[in-house]
Amino acid sequence: MIPTLFSVSYAGLWGQHYLDLDQFIRHAARLGYKAVELMGKRPHLSVVDATTADLQRWKSIAESCGLQIATVAGYTDFTLAPGSETPAGEIQIAYVRRLAECAATLGAKIVRVFTGYTTQTDSYRRDWECCVRSIRECAAICADHGVSLGLQNHHDVAVGLEAYEEFLNDVDHPNCRAMFDPWSIGLQGSELRAAARRLAPRMVQTTLADYVRLNRFAYQPGLTNYAPLDSMVRAVPLGQGFLDLAGFMQGLREGGFNGFVAFEMCSPLRGGGSLENLDRTAEIALRQIAQWSESKSSDR
Repeated sequence: MIPTLFSVSYAGLWGQHYLDLDQFIRHAARLGYKAVELMGKRPHLSVVDATTADLQRWKSIAESCGLQIATVAGYTDFTLAPGSETPAGEIQIAYVRRLAECAATLGAKIVRVFTGYTTQTDSYRRDWECCVRSIRECAAICADHGVSLGLQNHHDVAVGLEAYEEFLNDVDHPNCRAMFDPWSIGLQGSELRAAARRLAPRMVQTTLADYVRLNRFAYQPGLTNYAPLDSMVRAVPLGQGFLDLAGFMQGLREGGFNGFVAFEMCSPLRGGGSLENLDRTAEIALRQIAQWSESKSSDR
């Protein structure tokens, strides 16, 4: 498996320290990563801003550092503006086409996409079909550019384990591959090792992050008591949260996966957003990914 660092971690979001892509690629290599994933929007790889010269420079920097550019990460929401006269779906498909062109110039292997957020309960079937059609079209476009389309289980449509498998089956395109991650299904209570083993044959990449669960309560003065609220989660270094990432990685090995394993810091992080804390957390992640990627004699 190939340890991969996602540039969103150093994009200046959520109070984190900002590095531009020139700096980030070199920084990832200094940290010891073998590959990078590039965020496909401002302030990193923007389809509005990125020129051919920019793409060629990033490719050259990566090659000089001995890094692969694994993935260009798109940010799609194919249920955006349903019923509107604005061709939101077509605009996003054009965005994915440009990301595929960028990926091909960079020598990247994958363009990442999401499905869509839920609009209304009564519209879920419509939302599902809209996402299936759009992602099938994007898969064909990416195939024309020699890159895989990776679908990440992030947005509401098909975010559950069984629904995600069903969705991939409905798309039914050989160039639509799974980018199956543990965090969302871990929050839903799925058994991570078994889930990883099921999806491993369809996967090109996974992305890891870890979290602690913080229970919340609201005080009720009349009862002199607290009512439970939905919990929140907070990002922590890999191996320090509640997700069974060791089991997930073991399931990937058992299922035959040997692709990119990305690490991301894409929410407020324990310890804050200083460069020192980001680097410390990324270095812990690199060690953990290497450890979990190794086959153990106890694997069954």
